[in-house]
Amino acid sequence: MVHRSPNCYRGMNADRQVIRTTNFVTDAAEFILKQARNAFRERNEFRIALSGGNTPRPVYSCLASMTQDFQWDLVRITFGDERCVPPDDPESNFRMAQKTLLVPARIPETSVLRMRGEIDPQTAAREYEDCLNLMACESGESIYQHDLILLGLGDDGHTASLFPGTAALEERTRRVVANFVPKLSAFRLTFTFPLIDAARHICFLVGGGKNLELVDRVLEGDQQLPAARVAPNAGQLTWIIGE
Repeated sequence: MVHRSPNCYRGMNADRQVIRTTNFVTDAAEFILKQARNAFRERNEFRIALSGGNTPRPVYSCLASMTQDFQWDLVRITFGDERCVPPDDPESNFRMAQKTLLVPARIPETSVLRMRGEIDPQTAAREYEDCLNLMACESGESIYQHDLILLGLGDDGHTASLFPGTAALEERTRRVVANFVPKLSAFRLTFTFPLIDAARHICFLVGGGKNLELVDRVLEGDQQLPAARVAPNAGQLTWIIGE
């Protein structure tokens, strides 16, 4: 069962839709496919940024099973954040996506741009940002515009690797940064708000086990929680919440 609750988002130019569903995995996968087909029809290309963590694992597996004859050569896959580990490390977001989606769906390597978590964090962030800026320039864009950015919601209200109290929250120029997270005593590579907010569509994937009070605080716009600060410039914002 799906309950859709369209709401006006706090940004003047953006719409927010909240979808509460008991079929979270299937509905999330079908939502991604719908965005892809719309992008193919309008621009003959689909740009998607994947999120990490446990919540999207079954969604990616479901997506792979639904797209055996999909035009993956027209898809450009990026990552919203990454841990500073090698790509074969169990903690790597790339590794998770590789096992659940990239390999099962036989996605061409040329369609995937991974963050190099195994090198110096500052260098990796600049390298990734340069790649996105180059692709934007080749398309005549001032900033690389994703068709869809998938985001998650951490127990402390973080999204991507934009954690409470970290420097990346205030970044307004850089699009990708190495963000030091004190509570983890580690750097994370992450998109910043300027890049996230430039997307045509942003979708939060929130599994059924998430603290509902936390979700409500974010939806109500509590600025102490980084996820609540996502504000599309002119795109749409969707929340798919498992029940």
